[in-house]
Amino acid sequence: MKLLLIEDDLKTVRSLKRGLTDEGFIVDTARDGEAGLDLALTQEHDLIILDVLLPLLDGWSVLGQIRQRKCGTPILMLTARDAVEYRVRGLVMGADDYLIKPFAFAELVARIRTILRRTTSIKSEALSFSDLSVDVRRHKVVRARKPIDLSTKEILLLELFLRHQGEVLSRTYIAEQVWDMNFDSDSNVVDVNVRRLRSKLDDPFPRKLIHTVRGRGYVLR
Repeated sequence: MKLLLIEDDLKTVRSLKRGLTDEGFIVDTARDGEAGLDLALTQEHDLIILDVLLPLLDGWSVLGQIRQRKCGTPILMLTARDAVEYRVRGLVMGADDYLIKPFAFAELVARIRTILRRTTSIKSEALSFSDLSVDVRRHKVVRARKPIDLSTKEILLLELFLRHQGEVLSRTYIAEQVWDMNFDSDSNVVDVNVRRLRSKLDDPFPRKLIHTVRGRGYVLR
């Protein structure tokens, strides 16, 4: 598995690269946001470890541009800020996980393996509904013969809906299944990501597939 570590502190870079290499990973590194963004968009990686406080381009900007460019590589954010709003911000913007500094190296490795296991264990069979077809392993989504670009997280969210066609899924259930997190009633992570998915999957087409069930959640029907 190949990782991209975007971190400006040289001591941290050396320590993490050495440790992750010992764990069997191949590790590319970048010490500023611009270099990291370039590597993220021009080379293939299985996961990106992204610090928030970076020179030239901060982690939020790097995350935003990666997702805007339709790059679905899983991203683990690193930050010294532990306030809930910062964690939620990263998840809403498309990060897959969030680790607060200082952290134990063993926890970092565990989170990396969890994300990789989650994204590589996606079932390979094709899923379909109405004029929508999805190959979740190959990240291929087609509706009415038109390809649709989705991020890794959007693929996982769509897969959840497809495997529960006609069932109303609560925000709590969606958060647990897609983000592996306890749902905070003040968080809009689920709503924002469902809205993003709808903008790509439903807005260009006359028939809408994902519907809001007031007070209960969302349903694909």
